Amino acid sequence: MGEKSTLENPTPVVLTGTAREGTAGPAIGHVDIGISDSAYLFRVALPGVRKDQCELSCEIEHDGKVHLQGVVTGGELAQKNPKTVYHTNLAQLSPPGPFSISFQLPGPVDPRLFSPTFRSDGILEGVVMKYRAPGVPPCGNQFDPA
Repeated sequence: MGEKSTLENPTPVVLTGTAREGTAGPAIGHVDIGISDSAYLFRVALPGVRKDQCELSCEIEHDGKVHLQGVVTGGELAQKNPKTVYHTNLAQLSPPGPFSISFQLPGPVDPRLFSPTFRSDGILEGVVMKYRAPGVPPCGNQFDPA
């Protein structure tokens, strides 16, 4: 993917619920956007959102608007062995509760061509193809019969 976006008039990231209230620990909702000739890559930090009990949705609109909704679950950890005790410092995470995050990608996209991955480190990573008008080949893949 290309370099990080350096837009002149970037649309701000909008946070609600727990994402807005969180002040201690790693920030929920930190967004990083990468750009290539044919796609956008975005990564969103979601510390405290558990992959195994995920209540997370991600929707992308044709104009490039991304909407995330989910729940920060807190510090309960599954125990595989009853003798093993896991301790978490809840002060380092955003408070438990629902959140929503919205941000704008730099251009229109094809929402059908979206590949999200919710990584075990609490990062939601998504790749979505840029919108191409029908009949317009992507850059670098043009066929020249001559």
